[in-house]
Amino acid sequence: MISKDSFVSGFVPEHNHGSVDYTSVSNGHVHQCLDVTSPPIMTQDGGHIHYTEGYVMYEDGHKHYYKAYSGPAIPVGNGMHVHYYDFYTTTDDGHNHRVQGVDMPAPGTK
Repeated sequence: MISKDSFVSGFVPEHNHGSVDYTSVSNGHVHQCLDVTSPPIMTQDGGHIHYTEGYVMYEDGHKHYYKAYSGPAIPVGNGMHVHYYDFYTTTDDGHNHRVQGVDMPAPGTK
């Protein structure tokens, strides 16, 4: 059984990542972005990325939607990896927000 504390060398087929982040400041406010990715999507180089979509938290009388793909896996030690993300939300209420960072570690070094 693989848990969040397991050391796993290689690729774990069915995993996903969560993240908790804030958007950039735009129009004088931010939104919290709570996210869980899709299972891995294999890439031509033998690595993987993840897809995600959803809404940021309702704030300042409106919300924003997003669709994005992560970057490739980045090993972080202890048999875990993360992914970098950098995307923009939809334009709502006359503005959009940027969301960037890394997701929570998941088992596997690739």
